[in-house]
Amino acid sequence: MNAPEKLTLKDYTSDQEVRWCPGCGDYAILKAVQKLMPELGVPKEKTVFVSGIGCSSRFPYYMETFGFHTIHGRAPSVATGVKLANPDLDVWVITGDGDGLSIGGNHMLHVLRRNVNLQVLLFNNEIYGLTKGQYSPTSRVGTKSPSTPDGSVDLPLSPCVVALGANARFVARSIDTEMKHLTEVLRRAHANDGASFVEIYQNCPVYNDGIFDYIKDKKSAKETRLVLEHGQPLIFGTDADKGVMLDAANMRLQVVTLGNGIAESDLIVHDETNKVLAQMLTAMRTPDFPEPIGVIYCNPEESFTSSLYGQRDAVRNAKPQLPDINAALRTGHTWVVD
Repeated sequence: MNAPEKLTLKDYTSDQEVRWCPGCGDYAILKAVQKLMPELGVPKEKTVFVSGIGCSSRFPYYMETFGFHTIHGRAPSVATGVKLANPDLDVWVITGDGDGLSIGGNHMLHVLRRNVNLQVLLFNNEIYGLTKGQYSPTSRVGTKSPSTPDGSVDLPLSPCVVALGANARFVARSIDTEMKHLTEVLRRAHANDGASFVEIYQNCPVYNDGIFDYIKDKKSAKETRLVLEHGQPLIFGTDADKGVMLDAANMRLQVVTLGNGIAESDLIVHDETNKVLAQMLTAMRTPDFPEPIGVIYCNPEESFTSSLYGQRDAVRNAKPQLPDINAALRTGHTWVVD
């Protein structure tokens, strides 16, 4: 038997013209995914990208794999059907903060709580880009847009908080232009047996430009970004001289400076299996705290796909004499039309 052909990024690049605005963060995410695909060892014919509606949802057109461009907010439901119909397929869901958390919020909740074995990538630019810049469920208070010219008064959702609340077993966050970090987070998400949720901070240069500059700018990133590593203390800062520890008296996190009686051993050590810690981390926002990126929570349980097929096999094994489908269809009140 001949060895399988070694694929490259070009093998996952379709012949379609990429139609995003110049400078859009979607380009960087697309490149990261196309680069990662050959390394996963999954045949192209077994890879499926499913999207809803929005700028991010053009993604399937640009991947040289199978794909579905579905309707607004329903990508998780369609993806669930694809995975259950053929569990051998490697299914990825591409969505945005509006598509996935507004009209699609209910569908997102259930694909995560069911733990369907697929990867959900949510591009969060805190705005509706495709429909010309209305505020979205993740837009910050005060966001000025065509739908909120005087500034939004809505309290925003945090995608990772929503995912944890839906009982997702894998929750992570990365940044569009951080190729190395994003690639490793996606690799971890793919390795998880169950629903994997990845929020990606993504820049919209037209309607919400620079919204994440505070965490992307190399000059400020070390002060505003907390890079999570399992088993490592929560350290950040330009000189790695700051950390996060637990204020036990008030049961809350606090930022401290190392020295003056505070040692590295006093800091919280990241445990990605600890859901209470994950919930506290996702609540951290600048300027009071650095914002965590990396795998926030990973505590796998059996996937919905495996459970469902296991149940089906158990039922079949308990009833070795399968019924005659034709006889079943003609049982009871039936009639023949001449």
